[in-house]
Amino acid sequence: MTEQNGLRWFEIVPGIRRCTMAADKRMMQIKVELDAGARLPEHSHSNEQITYLVSGRLRFVIDGVPREVAPGETVMLPGDVPHAVEALEPSLAIDTFSPPREDMLAQDRQ
Repeated sequence: MTEQNGLRWFEIVPGIRRCTMAADKRMMQIKVELDAGARLPEHSHSNEQITYLVSGRLRFVIDGVPREVAPGETVMLPGDVPHAVEALEPSLAIDTFSPPREDMLAQDRQ
């Protein structure tokens, strides 16, 4: 964990960091920075997720189907759908989860 501009940043995996921007009982929003070449392995969670790509380029694999995402594009992920992501270049994304990710909120409270 590091602090930058009053935000607490956590490393998800090497080359991928996140900080919580807002959270309440029904949804949360996080900022995610990804270094070029960083990979988030396939995983799933019960939370619905919307990812908005601010800058960079990402390759998602959603339920086995690859999809490249450019700045200004949005990806919607239903709960429990396996997905992975690779940063094709340095990237900044905004993720919104509903309901909030309890694992991330617990980390934020530490």
